[in-house]
Amino acid sequence: MSFFRRTFSSLAVAALVAGAAFAQQTPPRPVVPRPVVPEAPVPPPPDVDGKSWVLMDYATGQILASKDPDLRVEPASITKVMTDYVVSAEVANGKVHMTDPVTISENAWRGGGAGTDGSTSFLKLNSQVPLKDLLYGMIIQSGNDAAIALAEHTAGSESAFANLMNAYAKQLGMVNSNFENASGYPIANHYTTAHDVAILSRSLIHDFPEDYAISAVKEFEWNGIKQHNRNTLLWRDQTVDGIKTGHTAAAGYCLAASAKQGEARMIAIVMGASSEKARADSALALLNYGFRFYETHKLYDSSKPLATPRLWKGDANQLPIGVNENVLVTVKRGDYDKLKATMDIPATLIAPFKKGQQVGTLRITLDGQPVQSVPLVALAEAPQGGFFARLWDSILLWFHSDKKADAEAPAKAADAK
Repeated sequence: MSFFRRTFSSLAVAALVAGAAFAQQTPPRPVVPRPVVPEAPVPPPPDVDGKSWVLMDYATGQILASKDPDLRVEPASITKVMTDYVVSAEVANGKVHMTDPVTISENAWRGGGAGTDGSTSFLKLNSQVPLKDLLYGMIIQSGNDAAIALAEHTAGSESAFANLMNAYAKQLGMVNSNFENASGYPIANHYTTAHDVAILSRSLIHDFPEDYAISAVKEFEWNGIKQHNRNTLLWRDQTVDGIKTGHTAAAGYCLAASAKQGEARMIAIVMGASSEKARADSALALLNYGFRFYETHKLYDSSKPLATPRLWKGDANQLPIGVNENVLVTVKRGDYDKLKATMDIPATLIAPFKKGQQVGTLRITLDGQPVQSVPLVALAEAPQGGFFARLWDSILLWFHSDKKADAEAPAKAADAK
């Protein structure tokens, strides 16, 4: 019996070895090529349920698609994005602090009298709440009481805070907005536009990313009451991380939404939709459209000179010229190679120049249409030369024509798809 067992074991081992060798000799499966995606024109943007709407690329601030972007509309609780920005800015400037205890006044407790859609954080009259918790209550729960309490603590009164809102709005370039309160309850002369809300949203994400992150929190509990974030897209799409909803009978259903996929971020603003579902569906459709059919490229790097033209009467003979910040551009897929860039620089550059001083303009076009205009600046200090150098250059300048120099910019110096 032992002989048969040993023989069987030897045969089994041999079979395994032979099988392994055969497997090694088996040719690999052929690689099936992926189907080539056909080139096709980018379709028009999706149908959007709303009075006005905007799709903005975050990296560049370009408007990719829109309908009546500058139509003045009631913002409802979208107003609280502005309130959030102002409070965050005042915290950053040391005017108020996240740990400040904020007393809940009767005005805040009543939610501003008229109210919007009755949204509240259920704050107790005369209680003290940390400023940070009020931010959470305003952004997640859309608490009118929290918004008013923040305004009163930051500026002394809600009307004074509204002045701050308008000052910051002007600074951000929101030229078609005016705010009369911090919560968004209906009142005369309180308005904004989809375009301005997009500008504000982009600024909030860029300037105060930690505070912006609050808008991705799905629920918040205060005074024993847990409330869910009203932005239903947070549950529908994991790439969505903000921003704010709004609703009144006059304003309709509004939504400022943003999502990030890889390095790309899109911002969609829908104002005056017919229902909560319609505003969410429309905003998500716009975000997906942006990610699918547009791409962002880095054209020029701020660390590299784009030109080194002749410098007259300077300590050096050339002036390195470039851009202060990386130049990004967002275009429809397939349009990148159609971009053209030219530099508008005076032919005669006479020292001195300060580092960062504007010298000319970089113009980027697509099919003859302007896409971006970017200041060209001196990348280094360019002091005046000595007496004899200036005298010699003065003589040479008699033979130099003073014209603007339109030059082709280096083609796509950098590319960050």
